[in-house]
Amino acid sequence: MNTLAILILFMTLTVILIGWVIRLEVKFSRLMTGKNGKSLEDGIIALIDKVETLEKNEAIAHKNISNLRERLKKCVQKVETVRFNPFKGTGSGGNQSFVTAFSDEEGKGVVLSGLYARGGVSVYAKPISNFTSEYQFSDEEKETVDKLQQK
Repeated sequence: MNTLAILILFMTLTVILIGWVIRLEVKFSRLMTGKNGKSLEDGIIALIDKVETLEKNEAIAHKNISNLRERLKKCVQKVETVRFNPFKGTGSGGNQSFVTAFSDEEGKGVVLSGLYARGGVSVYAKPISNFTSEYQFSDEEKETVDKLQQK
């Protein structure tokens, strides 16, 4: 009885292995259909060339992205405007005067002030660095820069 069990086990194992070999033969014949060793080698070489090209392009793209990130730090990224009436209490002029501040990521930029009066409009500019200026800010300019810094 022991020999019969071993024989059945070997037969089952043999059938499984034959099925596995047939499956591999089918896959291999599909792979090799219409191909010879030279054409497969050419295909693999072409794929390797494409991968190398993709790797070079990826390196260039990463370099360009790093360059753009550095350049973006220096671009205007924050803008804030405050409108106000420079003639408080008189009612004339309305809120037609303004302060607009522009800055990059590091707080470098400019504050533009436009004062509207009946006789005309005056525009002033103050450079800013780290959200401060060497020139004194008016209350409205200070408010605008504070709002700008909070963005």
